Amino acid sequence: MDDRPPPRRPHPALTLALAAALAAAPAACRPAATPAPPARPAAVTVAVPEVRRITEWDEFSGRLAAPERVDIRARVSGYLDKVHFQEGAVVQAGDLLFTIDPRPYSTEVARLQAEVDRTRSRVEMARVESRNAERLRQSSAISIEETERRLKALAESIGGLKAAEAALASAELDLQFTEVRSPITGRISNARVTAGNLVHGGAQDATLLTTVVALDPIHCYFEVDERSALKYRDMIRTGQRASALDSRIPAEMGLANQTDFPHRGVVDFVDNQLEPGTGTIRARGVFPNSDRLMAPGFFARVRIPGSGEYEALLIRDEAVGDDQGRSFVWVVGKENTASYRPVTLGPKVDGLRVVRDGLKPGERLVINGLMAVRPGATVAATEAPMTPAAAATPSPAAPH
Repeated sequence: MDDRPPPRRPHPALTLALAAALAAAPAACRPAATPAPPARPAAVTVAVPEVRRITEWDEFSGRLAAPERVDIRARVSGYLDKVHFQEGAVVQAGDLLFTIDPRPYSTEVARLQAEVDRTRSRVEMARVESRNAERLRQSSAISIEETERRLKALAESIGGLKAAEAALASAELDLQFTEVRSPITGRISNARVTAGNLVHGGAQDATLLTTVVALDPIHCYFEVDERSALKYRDMIRTGQRASALDSRIPAEMGLANQTDFPHRGVVDFVDNQLEPGTGTIRARGVFPNSDRLMAPGFFARVRIPGSGEYEALLIRDEAVGDDQGRSFVWVVGKENTASYRPVTLGPKVDGLRVVRDGLKPGERLVINGLMAVRPGATVAATEAPMTPAAAATPSPAAPH
């Protein structure tokens, strides 16, 4: 039997005090924390919106088309004698393109010319006989019936002469048609028929020889939607622009490989009705094409004035942020304090964005360093022009 007394347990209060002392000992050994230095203002670039009188443009898609297109067909039948043009070249109105064997038609002209000469001699003879008949009738040397017979013979011979001359003119026209000439100036296609082949003329089933399309100027057809067409009519009613139905409206065009609109022209035609199936109305622009580089069928982008002239605020796209689909800018006040400002944007004009609402002239905007700006924060602002240096001088337009 163990007579030793049980071990003594420490008092709970003493245990808590000892634990607190042990926890405080390391903290007493650490140095005191130094306060963090104040944050430096974010470095940003600011610019003042550019104020300019502008006209907005509406853009449409279109296709180039030739103002004139002619299918060159044979007007007389015969064997094709010669092709006189270089395929794909530019030809002038009146240039000789094809020659059809003229010998059968030359022979026919010669035959009919002889017939005209013979008929003309008969007319002269009948005229002499009719004059003699009139003199003899005055002296009652011949009967009335003989006189009338000779006068009718003269009339008949004159009619025969006119018929012979008409036949000769027709034969001469056929002989002229053996030389196929271009009716317009333009670029010619390839020869669909080569020399030595038989071609057929006439009003029906005439042989197609080639085609010629005019290229200068060139047309661009595009479709204007109903909403835009109604807007233009409201602008005409309020006097903001002229009507394309009555006058020529300025237009600009760019091709598929061009980012801008270097070609200047006019809208000279608007159709007389809206197409119900598409809800659009057809319009046509006319553009110079002196170098003939543009060809029918090319895709084109066309823009026409979509507003009257007004004073607008223009800013860079780099100054605009996006907040869940809503555009905003950072406005820097006099104390270099940034404030959040929602804005309503319009189209681009000469590389700058139109601000329709939310901004006033003279306010400074952050154009570089948007991600570092916070509402109410102070920024270190560096002034810069709103128009980039590269866009300050517009590039020369492409040759028209």
